[in-house]
Amino acid sequence: MEVMIVVLIIAVLAGIAYASYQNQVIKSRRATAAVCLEQRAQFMERYYTTNMTYVGAPAPAACDDVANFYTVSFNGAVGARTFQLQAVPQGIQASKDTACATLRLNAQGVRSVTGSDTVANCW
Repeated sequence: MEVMIVVLIIAVLAGIAYASYQNQVIKSRRATAAVCLEQRAQFMERYYTTNMTYVGAPAPAACDDVANFYTVSFNGAVGARTFQLQAVPQGIQASKDTACATLRLNAQGVRSVTGSDTVANCW
């Protein structure tokens, strides 16, 4: 009987620990996607410095670290002085990270999300 109680306690603790671990994995992938957007925005600024326009800039490449979990792309058309980048969750990230969903960053450095959570919590 005592062994059964110990096994039950271990099972409950393992269930809680695994759920917490999964939450941290989702958050770390989101943070990596945010860094990827920042890197792509820096590339766009370098492109603008050289060409004095964002038009003609190549589509953002996916970052290796998040390629399986996020698709990085432009959101809409790129203007002479404007652009908006987005990281759209894919696969398991899309199903588990509904509070933040798509991360966005524009030419002015304004961050946004399409989910129900706040920008401060998602970025």
